[in-house]
Amino acid sequence: MPDFRCSLASLTDDEPIIGTAPTDPEILLVESPGPWGRDAVADNRLPEAVRDHLGGLDLKVLLLRRYDGGAGPGTHVFHARATADGFDVRGTVLERPEDLLGLDLAALPAYDGPLWLVCTNGKRDRCCAEVGRPIAGLLAQEWPEGTWETTHLGGHRFSGTLLSLPSGLTLGRLDTATALAACEAVDRGEVPTAWVRGRAGRPGVDQVRELHVLAGGDPADEVVAVPGPARRQSCGDDKVKGTTSFEVRPAR
Repeated sequence: MPDFRCSLASLTDDEPIIGTAPTDPEILLVESPGPWGRDAVADNRLPEAVRDHLGGLDLKVLLLRRYDGGAGPGTHVFHARATADGFDVRGTVLERPEDLLGLDLAALPAYDGPLWLVCTNGKRDRCCAEVGRPIAGLLAQEWPEGTWETTHLGGHRFSGTLLSLPSGLTLGRLDTATALAACEAVDRGEVPTAWVRGRAGRPGVDQVRELHVLAGGDPADEVVAVPGPARRQSCGDDKVKGTTSFEVRPAR
């Protein structure tokens, strides 16, 4: 099926997006201009020692690049750790990528300002490149310092998808007609529920519970993860994988 598009199939099937945000509680973001391979952390233009270092870390690693292909001076690095309200984000600019090898992440200065991390790795999934890159270009006009293309967030089939920091809100099924307004809402401290997959850094059940309560639901209601239908989840391969859906059961 060379013309298969996972995001269109997911939308056509009305697959729920709630509860699908990344659950990783700790994320390292490293600037890496130029092309990325399917396994971007291993296949990029960073020095071999840096690639090996990143591949051995026990946390989520995402690579970053600018929409316009620009780079430097230096290598931007951000470290984000989940908190009760979102993420604590810290960052710096290294003189060279090799400086990452001895970097004390806990000592990085706090980073102020929004980050918009738009999934665009076409080697991983065509939908991310086809839908994500125009969104990154649009957001870069509004937030030139805070907008980055990034590697695998998970959930290609919800393209265009992005992770916003420090809120941790992960948005999906965006396009160039909706992305700017959705991100402006997040920047104001709002939760644009029509496009929210969940708040990253939390289990899916907790993501769904937060959105349920925001919609006026009873906080005492139970949220249960249940097996969803198996489906092809990516344009990058034809594997069929199981999914997870969520049920809200009224409190008794």
